[in-house]
Amino acid sequence: MAVTKKAEGVGKEKKKGGFRETVLLLVMGVGIALLLQAFVVGSFYIPSVSMENTLLVNDRVFVNKLAGKPERGDIIVFKGWNGEDTIKRVIGVGGDKVVCCDSKKRITVNGTPLEEKSYLYPGDFPSGDKFDVTVPAGKLWLMGDHRSASADSRAHQEEPGAGFIAEDAVVGKAVVRYWPLSRGYLFSRPDTFDKVK
Repeated sequence: MAVTKKAEGVGKEKKKGGFRETVLLLVMGVGIALLLQAFVVGSFYIPSVSMENTLLVNDRVFVNKLAGKPERGDIIVFKGWNGEDTIKRVIGVGGDKVVCCDSKKRITVNGTPLEEKSYLYPGDFPSGDKFDVTVPAGKLWLMGDHRSASADSRAHQEEPGAGFIAEDAVVGKAVVRYWPLSRGYLFSRPDTFDKVK
């Protein structure tokens, strides 16, 4: 009888230990996930049509927060002109001269025309508005892929900051569209930006 009670006591202790271990692992898992979300990878949903057809309303993307300095052609999430998380494509970086448009209605960066058909919304022009800007050091010139429906750098030129966004405002670089699963896609920089000097 005494042996049975002892065995019962050991069994209860093992159950308690197993429960504590499970709770501890669960708390650690949540903690690690929160740290990753805060400092490494973020998930963002698309609220507007400004990046169609690359990104549709309610698409979801993972953003690498440790991707380093944004480059021309990258799709980035940043604290936008209204202070909200915003997603656009980098067209010009510090020192670039970005002009719309050349004789073939193409945007040029440092005199090199961009061939943007691979990502522009079908039927859209590169820009309906003419502009000629030189991007200050540490700033970015950003545009949506659905140019006729995007309130991007062009729409904020008359405001303080002249439409440019500071590199410090960048949250991260979009690396993959993961939702809906049927439209899963790994992003890469369009080749046209490789020609810009």
